Amino acid sequence: MRRVRTGASFDVLVVGSGASGLAAAVSAGRAGARVGLATKTTLQACNSAKAQGGIQAAFGEDDSPAMHAEDVMRSSHDTASPRLVDVLTSEAPTAIHWLEELGVEFTRSNGGYRLARCGGASRKRLLQVGDRTGHAITKALRENYEAGSGAELPHHALSELRATEHGWTATFQTKDDDSVEIEAGAIVLAAGGRCYAEAETRGELSTNHPNATGEVTRIAMKAGAEARDLDALQYHPNGGAWPATMQGYSIPETTRAFGAVLVNADGEEFTGSLGPRDAVSQAIFEEVEKGKGILTPDGRPAVWLDTTRIAPEDAEISLPYMLRRYRGVGIDPLAEPMYTYPVLHYQNGGLVIDEHAETTLEGVFACGEIAGGTHGRNRMMGNSLLECTVFGRRAGRTAAERARA
Repeated sequence: MRRVRTGASFDVLVVGSGASGLAAAVSAGRAGARVGLATKTTLQACNSAKAQGGIQAAFGEDDSPAMHAEDVMRSSHDTASPRLVDVLTSEAPTAIHWLEELGVEFTRSNGGYRLARCGGASRKRLLQVGDRTGHAITKALRENYEAGSGAELPHHALSELRATEHGWTATFQTKDDDSVEIEAGAIVLAAGGRCYAEAETRGELSTNHPNATGEVTRIAMKAGAEARDLDALQYHPNGGAWPATMQGYSIPETTRAFGAVLVNADGEEFTGSLGPRDAVSQAIFEEVEKGKGILTPDGRPAVWLDTTRIAPEDAEISLPYMLRRYRGVGIDPLAEPMYTYPVLHYQNGGLVIDEHAETTLEGVFACGEIAGGTHGRNRMMGNSLLECTVFGRRAGRTAAERARA
């Protein structure tokens, strides 16, 4: 790792080391740019690595990118940008192959990808690496970046962006409380959302990493970037509610893809198990409000996720991490139902971008959770890691071209 001091410069400076930032950094490096990758703490600390469910792409014989796009628009209640959705879904298959080239090994069966149907989807198109898909993707991207010539700037928290004659100046605070200025021909903002901080403010639980505090969005807006749908925060329908060590854990929604159902205190199913996230979360809230929920041993509201209906062979292939975590605290999800309740999970809105991931500030790009429009006001499961890959690649490649222009 090269030590970076005030006055250092890069063609492309990426802020954020989750899947989108790593994809942008790798893509920019492959395009011939001198790349710096800055992150608030360490390169390993991010939300993307916690993503378990999977990544969507239309590979089924009965599927197509157009059908994928229709599902995205329907799940967003027609609030997503059709232009961005078209990019997302049409490039999904090539994004998967790119990740495979970088070393990601997706779970396969019967000579092809093992595909699952996720909430809001009309077809089976969810690819997985067991239930550690985000971990596998970020690990492969990080290792590819570290194998290249790009610089790493850990413990650099962005505090200001300023336009210059030839690009941008980014000011960072380091862990030693030093102020460091970095020059760049183009900037890629990939610092994620704010759901951890928002959950603390609300007194709620969140699936997010503690770094998800949203200040980079505010810094970009102060510099003049436009944003959309910032009020549209998403709840993960199946947050862990008990035991205490699992509170805030995102139980994979693929539990429902493989047969688990949501039931109330009377053992009755009360919602479609493969509905969009907002619909399923709202159904749980309403069931509890009607007095048909249950209470955890520490008095929190919940309903049951009946995972006993999942075939053991499906669980061992697609849910091994979840099984280990719950069995480690004395609960076997295949033998007893689980307490669950929605938890804050994702910032649907963000900085306005075009098809190349450029914001309304020339030379400043955004990808991943910090960007808005691709999901509208309600994101489908499996499209976050896809967005990170598709628009991270686009952001890095276009930023490299812009910096050299």
